[in-house]
Amino acid sequence: MLVSLIILAALVAVGLPLYLMYRRDLRREGADITQVSQPATPIECCGQHEVCERDLLIADASRPIEYFDDEELDRFSGRGAEAYDDDEVNEFREVLLTLRPDEVAPWGRSIQLRGITLPQAVRDEFLLLAAEQRQSTQPQQ
Repeated sequence: MLVSLIILAALVAVGLPLYLMYRRDLRREGADITQVSQPATPIECCGQHEVCERDLLIADASRPIEYFDDEELDRFSGRGAEAYDDDEVNEFREVLLTLRPDEVAPWGRSIQLRGITLPQAVRDEFLLLAAEQRQSTQPQQ
């Protein structure tokens, strides 16, 4: 019983300061977001950053959804990342691998706007391809 109380006290002693720091950071981020009148987003986004994805989804919501000869994927709208069988995963992979490098990030935005969650394996491949594309388009330092 004493050991349980010691463990509980240690968890509270560590958890409470961490929670308070987390709350402080959230408030700080919220203030920064409201102070900026128009967020500056890069022209191309790799889809790896939460802020970038959020800003692009807000900006792209007014534009029509762009399709990449992948209308058949709309039937997966609302399905979870783990709910795909191997054939369905391969459908996503086939579309991803037929995209030109400059179409990878816009395809990811299109998928998000259509409410489709990528299967985890394809999502990892998408992030890798998008990161490679972003690195190849950045000027060399």
